[in-house]
Amino acid sequence: MIDKQKTIQAHAKSASDTGSTTVQVALLTERINNLSRHLTENKKDKHGQRGLQLLNGQRRRLLKYLERTSYDEYIALTDQLGIRRGQRIVR
Repeated sequence: MIDKQKTIQAHAKSASDTGSTTVQVALLTERINNLSRHLTENKKDKHGQRGLQLLNGQRRRLLKYLERTSYDEYIALTDQLGIRRGQRIVR
């Protein structure tokens, strides 16, 4: 089960921050991890697999945006969440 409030508080930049890119990526990561655990037990859940692919794509797009706009935040967030980074040229 995902505890959204804890995730938002952990990654928010201010008290009222609920929709910044870092918060969105953290929430998507929680959902992806939860769905991945579900799919290891239910291998034939094809609709769940499609949902996982959609969530991964959305997170990938947000991470690409974050990398483009604030590279230091991108590095910190991927390290904190344990997300592997692509083979990009280090600036």
